[in-house]
Amino acid sequence: MNNLNVAKIQLNGNAYEIKHGTNLDDLVNRLKLHKNKVAIEVNGEIVEKNKYPSLVLNKNDKVEIVHFIGGG
Repeated sequence: MNNLNVAKIQLNGNAYEIKHGTNLDDLVNRLKLHKNKVAIEVNGEIVEKNKYPSLVLNKNDKVEIVHFIGGG
């Protein structure tokens, strides 16, 4: 990615590069995750799924994604 168009975030404890203007929906799609099977926390706050499209990620944001796994 062009450095002028890149923001570095922390994703599950690791450095991760995204394009400026990336929102949570974009990130979920890029990671090929199912929105209904994850919970996402940004900077220590859980984000409601209906806010994913409007929450634009910024440089140095800390994103934690938890996957739900079925079982018995």
